[in-house]
Amino acid sequence: MSETKAFQPDPQYLVQVRGLKEYFPISTGFTQTTMLKAVDDVSFDIKKGETLGLVGESGCGKTTVGRTMLHLYKPTAGEIWFGGKKIEKGPVMTEFRKKAQLVFQDPYSSLNPRMTVGDIIAEPIDVHKLCANKKERSERIQALLTMVGLSSEHATRYAHEFSGGQRQRIGIARALASNPAFIVCDEPVSALDVSIQAQVLNMLEDLQKQLGLTYLFIAHDLSVVKHISDRIAVMYLGRMVELASSNELHHNPLHPYTISLLSAIPAPDPDKAKQQKRIVLKGDIPSPLHAPSGCPFRTRCSRCTAICAQVNPEFLEVSPKHFVACHNL
Repeated sequence: MSETKAFQPDPQYLVQVRGLKEYFPISTGFTQTTMLKAVDDVSFDIKKGETLGLVGESGCGKTTVGRTMLHLYKPTAGEIWFGGKKIEKGPVMTEFRKKAQLVFQDPYSSLNPRMTVGDIIAEPIDVHKLCANKKERSERIQALLTMVGLSSEHATRYAHEFSGGQRQRIGIARALASNPAFIVCDEPVSALDVSIQAQVLNMLEDLQKQLGLTYLFIAHDLSVVKHISDRIAVMYLGRMVELASSNELHHNPLHPYTISLLSAIPAPDPDKAKQQKRIVLKGDIPSPLHAPSGCPFRTRCSRCTAICAQVNPEFLEVSPKHFVACHNL
């Protein structure tokens, strides 16, 4: 899956990522810089109409993957293919900007406090010149507000007048304004109350069915990701360690990191919670500036052997559509 040579796009996939790398130069002293490998050789595909969940602990590179895919960060290396076309400069990039959108994590800081809700939602419409006149623009804003469960009268109000859940709905309406095919949802419910989380997740699912959307759903809450995702990818320290269908990953996790993450999901039944065995990882996540040699997870892994310190495991298909990067399965 990490091959980048002579790549041929597959028409059944809307998004295909190959060998994606994002390195940031970090100053470590006078005239000295070290490359921080935020994303290091990540490859995956997303089918049309599918939701791929991307999980991992804070700092593992999830958000950077989403932003690099959308070219908010210029990729250090790798290729992003969208609808069978490689995303590069020019008309292909212009069309991609319209068809791929982002829902931000923080509904408070991602909306301009000086703009009305109507103008916030209409910004992509104005940028891409999607409406011929003011009447058409106004009708489109009203339709988008209705689509996300808000009323047309909200268009003249400002973001600070709304609750967190309503603000996130405004952010989703803005993402839908340019009629996208693909949306990166960057932890869209992590800042919301649990009851509001369920409403927003159900709305995202309804919109997906209604509009045929494709999602990359980034989160650190595995129970949320299981609810909305068709397949789940697990990241650790900039690399992908496991990828499988949602059911397969929950019932048959293979990578020790995935097993640990799943053990941390609280059981709603008190009796089951008592029987649940929590697997606590030793140590802290290493700094991406000084990643360990070989397998990045080896410093916290109970299965670690000599080869783990020497060779980074390949991301291989160990059973049909179940990919794992581990020497000791």
